[in-house]
Amino acid sequence: MNLQTLPKIQHTEKGTFFLIAGPCVVEDGIMPFNIAQQVNDITQRLEIPYIFKASYRKANRSRLDSFTGIGDLKGLEILQAVGKELNIPTLTDFHSAEEAELAARYVDVLQIPAFLCRQTDILLAAARTNKWVNIKKGQFISPDAIRFVIDKVRQSGNDAIMVTERGTTFGYQDLVVDFRSIPVIKRLGVSVVLDVTHSLQQPNQSSGVTGGVPEMIETIAKAGVAAGVDGIFIETHPDPPHAKSDGANMLPLDQLEPLLLKLLKIRKALA
Repeated sequence: MNLQTLPKIQHTEKGTFFLIAGPCVVEDGIMPFNIAQQVNDITQRLEIPYIFKASYRKANRSRLDSFTGIGDLKGLEILQAVGKELNIPTLTDFHSAEEAELAARYVDVLQIPAFLCRQTDILLAAARTNKWVNIKKGQFISPDAIRFVIDKVRQSGNDAIMVTERGTTFGYQDLVVDFRSIPVIKRLGVSVVLDVTHSLQQPNQSSGVTGGVPEMIETIAKAGVAAGVDGIFIETHPDPPHAKSDGANMLPLDQLEPLLLKLLKIRKALA
């Protein structure tokens, strides 16, 4: 897939959406390749453009003993190798302005974490790499207010922008997706992605481990496609209960293809 055509995929690829999918974090040197290969096989069969996602490091963890990664350079090198071996674009998040240039050497899309989406130095650093920038809309920002975040990247000379909706804080331990945000953000002239799995997180649990309601993944994904999203973001793993990060809201890998088939039917019905 040519990333330069990414914002137009919904119009040029038989009316479909693109998929951002992969594990939460690079757990070792083998797992990312296995997941990426399986998802790539599925998306090629279904003619869905695919971007492989994995974090090289998880900086925002509730507990000090939570798994954060296998080492920054090692994780980034694995992401780069996955992209080259399978000829697919790759995405990772980063956590400081200093990390932007480093991460940009290894991946095609830089992701701004939701909790950092208003940090001007991080946004400008991402823009200066001339890579695609995926901005996770913080659960504390309205769809209208995200325009100011977008402007920071655009005014730095980079118009290759995606915005990912991932829900709004509801109380202390839940997130709720307001699907009105999808057309609102699309009017700002960016590609809009729905992060299906993170929007089903249940943060701030007393155990210090984030919970989730993965049984609602299909419901949220269907609603997002019906609302007109350009892309779907799904974290997936062959064995979510034993994933080292965010397993509580992941989609089991063997359920991905049946879900995508249903989503394609919805998108085609809207064409």
